[in-house]
Amino acid sequence: MSTYLDWPNNRDRTLEVQQAIADVYFQHHNPFTHKPVHNKYNVIGGRVEEMREMIVHTFTMGDVEDPDLYAAQPLMEWQNTEFGQWVMKNACDVPIWHRHPDPISYGYKYAITAKFMGPALTEMLLRKS
Repeated sequence: MSTYLDWPNNRDRTLEVQQAIADVYFQHHNPFTHKPVHNKYNVIGGRVEEMREMIVHTFTMGDVEDPDLYAAQPLMEWQNTEFGQWVMKNACDVPIWHRHPDPISYGYKYAITAKFMGPALTEMLLRKS
């Protein structure tokens, strides 16, 4: 009888089952750093395409009663810029905003992330450098 301590080399599992478990695990974790993998690769028409999630804009918000309400104006202003419109047009999915507490200013830090793929990813990497 095996225990949960035998997980990597559990004797009750066949090699195929162990390989399937390892494939699923390493699909979402980097084997060198053991951190989650955020970049994904898709096979499209026989080609492998890389998809990356990148931060495209950040801003800070002071200590206000309803930070999401006050953040709507800077979000819309960014979305109406030339770069914001390019991101909205070329991102794979709709960009997402994230709110994090900012201990330095006792407010909030907002970050907008978007996923890019193919020529849009190449152009975004060139814009960021």
